[in-house]
Amino acid sequence: MTPVIIAGIENEQENFDYTMAELASLAEAANMEVTRQFKQKLERPIAATYLGKGKAEEIKTAGAVTDSQILILNDELTPTQIRNLENITEMRVLDRTALILEIFAARAKTKEAKLQVQVAKLQYQLPRLHTGLTDKLDQQTAGNAGGGYTNRGAGETKLELNRRVIEKKISALNKELKTIDKEHQTRRKQRQRSGIKTAALVGYTNAGKSTTLNGLLRLFGETENKEVFEKDMLFATLDTSVRRLRFDDNKEILLSDTVGFVSKLPHQLVKAFRTTLAEAANADLLVQVVDLSDDHYQEMIETTEKTLAEIGVTDIPMLYVFNKADKLAVSYPSLAGRELTFSAQDDESLKALAELLKQELFKDYQTHTYLIPYAKGNLVEELNQKATVLETEYLADGTKLKAEVAPALAGRLSEHQLD
Repeated sequence: MTPVIIAGIENEQENFDYTMAELASLAEAANMEVTRQFKQKLERPIAATYLGKGKAEEIKTAGAVTDSQILILNDELTPTQIRNLENITEMRVLDRTALILEIFAARAKTKEAKLQVQVAKLQYQLPRLHTGLTDKLDQQTAGNAGGGYTNRGAGETKLELNRRVIEKKISALNKELKTIDKEHQTRRKQRQRSGIKTAALVGYTNAGKSTTLNGLLRLFGETENKEVFEKDMLFATLDTSVRRLRFDDNKEILLSDTVGFVSKLPHQLVKAFRTTLAEAANADLLVQVVDLSDDHYQEMIETTEKTLAEIGVTDIPMLYVFNKADKLAVSYPSLAGRELTFSAQDDESLKALAELLKQELFKDYQTHTYLIPYAKGNLVEELNQKATVLETEYLADGTKLKAEVAPALAGRLSEHQLD
């Protein structure tokens, strides 16, 4: 693991110890080992250097002693602050945003996730071109057809050319993402027309969303080639996975596992991952998975809800499911209103969660008795496929059924309703 030093500014505006502990976990997720931590009490960052020069010199000494060549800061820094800190400490400087971007770049697996991370990284780099990016961009663009930009005018600087290269690249990537998003929208519209209820698992990274989804898949016997990747680390998965769960009474739901959140999530990433999080924005129900074993779980809830609001996910009913109860001296599963304390490793907990999902998603279902003429046997078939048929009786003038049905189906069958 690469030895690194982390540092941050302590003020009264945030839970400093919590964010620093999180920064250390992020460093670990990037295969780095934190050798020293530094903090400085300041009302606001110093404009030129973020930290005071004395503190920066102290970090330089610590870097030499611990053989740490990277300094990670707990906030997003300006290009000037990064350059000046690198000059003073003689270390490579990463801010919190750059670290998270590096983790996302390493973890992205699908084409969509890779494109989203590329866009976020380029947006982050755009105002930082003069910190050493220009040479790299020159290598990437030297082979452009037509001799590159040599004839664009003597007054145009190398920095302006590189800025244009990045802006064009961002535009091209966003076009690709729009094409992928249209495909997602088409699939979502098809699901909406089918009337299938949808729920989305949301929450802090490493709260256990993927473990919960995989547990439910096992409970429903849907594990073959459908389990999602899970690992005890921050941002183990960046991709939204959608899985179908079918209850014994024919009710079906689609459950999605979304990318996790973290405090101070870079706005570039929030913007880039809007399409990925669209599953949450279009869900009938949000299920916030919370790591109850973490002392800072309340802050995690606040971060999740703040980020959801930032991407426009509002006014959707939400359940709170407090995971990892097996790590605490509490009884589980236990339900209090819309809050479930459970363990994603425990079958009884998963059964309680499945029942809660069913109750919440299908509470608008109606129970009616219908008399369907034999000439309209297709309606009987539809009821058996899409509704929960409680009783069936064959009479002289048709099939009498008592069933739980969705509001839309109830409306279409109203002329055959007996009660």
